[in-house]
Amino acid sequence: MRVSIGLSGGVDSAVAAHVLLSQGHEVTAVFMRNWEEEDENGVCTAAEDHEEARRVADALGIPLYTVNFTKEYRARVFDSFIREYKAGRTPNPDVLCNTEIKFNAFLDFVLKTEADAMATGHYARTRRTADGVQLLRSADENKDQTFFLCMLTKQQLDKAIFPIGGMTKPEVRQIAQSLSLPNAMRKDSTGICFIGERDFVRFISQYVPSPPGEMVDIDSGKVMGQHTGLCHYTIGQRKGIGLGGMGSGEAWFVCEKHAPSNTLFICQGKNHPALYAQGLYTEGFSFIAGDAPGRRFRCLGRFRHRQPLFECEAEVQENGDIQVFFDADQRAVAPGQVCALYQNEVCLGGGVIAGKKIFKKI
Repeated sequence: MRVSIGLSGGVDSAVAAHVLLSQGHEVTAVFMRNWEEEDENGVCTAAEDHEEARRVADALGIPLYTVNFTKEYRARVFDSFIREYKAGRTPNPDVLCNTEIKFNAFLDFVLKTEADAMATGHYARTRRTADGVQLLRSADENKDQTFFLCMLTKQQLDKAIFPIGGMTKPEVRQIAQSLSLPNAMRKDSTGICFIGERDFVRFISQYVPSPPGEMVDIDSGKVMGQHTGLCHYTIGQRKGIGLGGMGSGEAWFVCEKHAPSNTLFICQGKNHPALYAQGLYTEGFSFIAGDAPGRRFRCLGRFRHRQPLFECEAEVQENGDIQVFFDADQRAVAPGQVCALYQNEVCLGGGVIAGKKIFKKI
């Protein structure tokens, strides 16, 4: 089978390419250039990644092609990222990058080259059933990346291969070392790709107006100080509030953001009730199978990568959105982030969190 793999320069996609070769596939590597701006030190991380991908492709003896998706990335991912921050929400560009770039623009490119399938180095698995392909959690729960893939469709997954989904990260590293791959010990990339190692506050301030405003104690309504711009804060944040031990002496946390009034609501104590919710509601929920398993169903959920899965119940609304009722209150639900739902090892899908709510169960 002819397979095109997205080669990022990291060890995961490098070992994934090796696995495909060992399985007898005809493999070509493609480096996706999604962002080209330099960081604060004048370094273009995309150029470094491309050079690392070239070295890996040479070591594996496979051809490497480069495709430029910078226009698509800015229009479909970055512009949405900025709009969400302007609305006072906290978006997840990694999920959008998968739905709009890697499994959309890249998939279209791969199919035009007459390849049979595309592959990536994601820690995830797929399973074929009579109803279509399912997305399964990876063998390494600590590295599982189905959260970032939860808004894909079964049509997108139908042509996808995840060669290392059944491996653990230590196994991947060991294989890379045994093959003497040039990036065997390369550090994993973290954070948002177009920000890299740059200071987030400085970066986001270039694109999102961030006027200062009032920080208000959600209990007393008292103005406790000034924030530096709502886009610099997220729900559950402790660091950077700057109030020290005022009040009871406990730490202060961000618990709400109100964009129309430019108000940051804060509370004191890591277990303050304002930091917790009994449920959430989403907008634009996408079920991988195309349909929900029922109008109301039991499932597992998470709204952060590596967050322990929690038990919950979901209900499909008439407009297709989802309300999720937690069995136990969950901390720091942030509008704009994504909630993924699961049944056992199967990822059902995901949707953007529109807000948290105190629900009354029927």
